[in-house]
Amino acid sequence: MKIGIIGAGNIGGNLTTRLTGLGHEVAVANSRGPETLTELTGATGATAVDVTEVAQGAQILIIAIPEKKVPELPDGVLDGLVPGAVVVDTGNYYPQQRDGKIEAIEEGTPESLWVSRQLGHPVVKAFNGTFAGHLLTEARPPGAPGRFALPVAGDDPAAKATIIELLDQLGFDGVDAGGLDDSWRQQPGTPVYGAVTDVDGVRRALSEARPERQADFRAA
Repeated sequence: MKIGIIGAGNIGGNLTTRLTGLGHEVAVANSRGPETLTELTGATGATAVDVTEVAQGAQILIIAIPEKKVPELPDGVLDGLVPGAVVVDTGNYYPQQRDGKIEAIEEGTPESLWVSRQLGHPVVKAFNGTFAGHLLTEARPPGAPGRFALPVAGDDPAAKATIIELLDQLGFDGVDAGGLDDSWRQQPGTPVYGAVTDVDGVRRALSEARPERQADFRAA
C-alpha cells in the first residue's frame, strides 16, 4: 500500500519505521524539507518528499503535526490522493503547552472535526492517544495476551475499517469509536487517552468519557 506521512516527529517517525518494515511504500514529508530526513529515510527505506508531493498516489495519508500547523499546510496538499484514499489525523489540541487558543475547539468542536474542516476532506482520528514508543515495542499478534487496543473514529465506515486493518498489521486491535462528532471521547484528558488496555478496556473508557474539557487542555 502507498502511504504518505506528513510529520516526522515521534508518531510520524515511528509510523514511518513500522510501516516500511511491513512492506508498505512510504513517502514522508516535514516542514523543513526532504533534505532534513536523510537519517530517517536511510534507516527505513522511506522516500523523503516535499510536503506538496506527499499525497501523490497515496491510498492513506497520515497527518502527524501540531494542531496549530494544520491551517498552514499548503493549498492542494491533498491533491494526488487516489480515489477513496483515507486521511488520518493523529493530532491533539494542546493550547497551554503548544498550540495557543483555537476558538472553535474551545467552543466545543471536536479536534478532528476541526481538522477535517481545515483540510476540506474527511478524516479518521487514530493514533492520537498512543505512546509513540509503543508503536515500536508493543506489537502483538492477533489474540495474544497483552495486545493493546486503540480507538478509531470517523464518519466513513470503510475508511475506519481500512485503518483498523492497518492497526492489525501493526500489532494492535482497533476499536470503532463512532463518528467525528463523538471523537471528543478520545481527546486529551479523557479516560482512553494514553490508556494501555485491551478492546474491552477501550470500549469502557470511551463510554466513561465526559464532554467537558479538563482545565489542563483548555486555553489559559
